[in-house]
Amino acid sequence: MNRIALAFALVLTAGSVHAQNQTAPMKLIGQPAATEHARSAAKPKIYDETADARQQIAAAVAKAKKENQRVLIQWGGNWCPWCHLLHGTMASDKALSHELLYEYQVVMVDAGGKDRKNMDLAESYGADLAKEGFPYLTVLDGSGKAIANQETSSLEKKGPDGKSLGGAEAGHDAPKVLAFLKEHDAARLQADAVLKDAMVQAKSSGRKVFLHFGAPWCGWCHRLEDWLGQPEIATLFAKDYVDVKVDQDRMIGAKEVEAQYDMPSNSGIPWFVIVDPATGKALANSTAADGNIGYPAKEEEIAHFMGMLSKTHKNLSSVDLDKIQASLTAAGQKINGVH
Repeated sequence: MNRIALAFALVLTAGSVHAQNQTAPMKLIGQPAATEHARSAAKPKIYDETADARQQIAAAVAKAKKENQRVLIQWGGNWCPWCHLLHGTMASDKALSHELLYEYQVVMVDAGGKDRKNMDLAESYGADLAKEGFPYLTVLDGSGKAIANQETSSLEKKGPDGKSLGGAEAGHDAPKVLAFLKEHDAARLQADAVLKDAMVQAKSSGRKVFLHFGAPWCGWCHRLEDWLGQPEIATLFAKDYVDVKVDQDRMIGAKEVEAQYDMPSNSGIPWFVIVDPATGKALANSTAADGNIGYPAKEEEIAHFMGMLSKTHKNLSSVDLDKIQASLTAAGQKINGVH
């Protein structure tokens, strides 16, 4: 066995020493450079060591607030074998990966190590990394408030003696991790209530409602949401529209709202409609002659989308509309490989 494999195996054989020995966490936080190098070489880097953790968390909180999700911070480092094991379990277990996709914005924060990186940030959320070791989990709500902190030694696979398994059997108990995550899921929203709030906001401000339907598994939905979330586009859109999303899978009564606006039963997502808040009637939707355009990436799709805006806008100028079209065109060229 080479040195790298041996170093990794020794840690796993030792089990969750950070839960059994009060001196162990400090070793995990500040490993000798040679040992850290060996461990990091043994596994691919899953933590971005150059990222600004505060910015990572802020971006995740903003997205979680918009999507009615939670933020899961995984404090750890590329030097930490148990961090790799937890990450691997979350990625390979279907129930866990589904839970994270649907209910959480995940942030991998590089922490600890010889420089005790981001330890003060963790403490600000009530995470006691110095005592509990790594990996460590913190759950934030949509306002950025910590609602749960969890050491992970208790989530590891245990033998009949109650001790963490080592060697090839070392790892985390997926059902235990899943139970922890589900305990802190955000409450489901009612689709009609979400739409009603958007209608009230739009009516009071003299705007229309841009209603789009999506789901966590839908890549094109995420493209649309990310595009609408770009600062320049969001600012322009806000002149005439209140943007609201109905999640097919995570909102109660989503299908009824879809039926209310005659979304075709065979339509893909994202599907969207511009609604007059005064009458509740649809003014334009994303169903074109050849079907739903979805995220507008092709020339004919962009043309249909711009037609929807031209038909319903009030405050957007011709310059504004040109900027929106140019943004979609540039993004579409990247997607379609046009240079």
